Amino acid sequence: MDSNLKASLMSLHERLAQTGPVDEELQELLRQLNGDITTLLERGSAPQPGETTTYGLAERTQELSAKFAVKHPQLEPALRELGTILSNMGI
Repeated sequence: MDSNLKASLMSLHERLAQTGPVDEELQELLRQLNGDITTLLERGSAPQPGETTTYGLAERTQELSAKFAVKHPQLEPALRELGTILSNMGI
């Protein structure tokens, strides 16, 4: 799996650890996104056509990035980078 994806995910986790409290809705969205990305990394390949487990990860990441931009601007660049990597991977 792309080492850039792993590095970007680690960077996001580091920034989250340094950020103040995040509201419950965004926490849940991040948990879901993290779980899907972890599943993808463990599987070691891009989803096959018709698989829905990871469908839309890039789009979901971009949506989270927009939500975080207002309340947590320091997290937005890490989410944007993660979304770009996922999009470039076709995920």
